[in-house]
Amino acid sequence: MKLSKIKEILPSLENVEFQLENGIFVPKHFHVTEVGQITKNFIDCGGVIRSEKVVNFQLWDADDFEHRLKPGKLLNIIKLSEEKLGIEDLEIEVEYQAETIGKYDLEFNGKHFVLVNKTTACLAQDSCGITSEKQKKNLSELTSNSGNSCQPGSGCC
Repeated sequence: MKLSKIKEILPSLENVEFQLENGIFVPKHFHVTEVGQITKNFIDCGGVIRSEKVVNFQLWDADDFEHRLKPGKLLNIIKLSEEKLGIEDLEIEVEYQAETIGKYDLEFNGKHFVLVNKTTACLAQDSCGITSEKQKKNLSELTSNSGNSCQPGSGCC
């Protein structure tokens, strides 16, 4: 989800709720401790230089049980971040700590925001020897090469 999309959704909500893909909700008294833009410059395993930018939200589960972040407050934090930091309209990545800090993509299911698990991937499979998944073919679609195959009743088998 891009930053512009969350800004579009927030005014229509009564509460800001985040849910993990497994159905567990982030406690209602969470804090958004950071909103910013992260730029990652790196070289992949194939030697290609790459750059990625995301808007980062960091959620923190504090012991402040009376706290409840309202949509208007989060919208104000986002607007202040855009103004002061010049953050762009990029995809949002959410950091949230369970056993360790996890990074999640963000979606909206019509009621609350969903933290979608991210996975790693090889960006240079063709360069580092990783073969892609074998292509599946139906035997009926294979053409026969008359020089290398036997026809039924030909006596070659």
